[in-house]
Amino acid sequence: MRIDDLPGELLMWVLIVSELLIFAAGITVMSTLRLRDPTGFAAAQALLDGRLAAANTVILVTSGFAAARAERAAAQGQRRQARIALILAALGGAGFLALKAVEYIGDAARGITMEGSPFFTFYYLLTGFHAAHVIAGVVVLLLVAWRARADAGQAGAMFWHMVDLVWVLILPPIYLLG
Repeated sequence: MRIDDLPGELLMWVLIVSELLIFAAGITVMSTLRLRDPTGFAAAQALLDGRLAAANTVILVTSGFAAARAERAAAQGQRRQARIALILAALGGAGFLALKAVEYIGDAARGITMEGSPFFTFYYLLTGFHAAHVIAGVVVLLLVAWRARADAGQAGAMFWHMVDLVWVLILPPIYLLG
């Protein structure tokens, strides 16, 4: 496969790959620290609410489906359907953020802070940085919905799928691996 064969703009691919590398670095450092203190990481991880993580996963995957539908509709010139799907994807992002806020508020109420342990430092860094990307993605989706052109729809969907992928990558080390 040649670079010219990639869908979308090269600059979008550079952005996506660079963002994935940043998250991969954070996951790698977190995993290395986990190897040094598996008991401490497991104890800290046990304090998290996996149900909220599961619900947020469903929300993001559903939102990603809406983004894919929007991309297809925009490519077929169906601007109204593309707008609706983009708005639904953005609403999924907003729902994710609302649920993440509920999780953070609950964590704070139980005294879980970034300084509490190395696990929680990375928990807040990775999920917070991801939430920042969700905010950016919601803004991008809404801007793209305003125009609903095929090229913009593709770029917006590509960014949103990167946001989904990052969540799938940070989910196991934060919520599942014990």
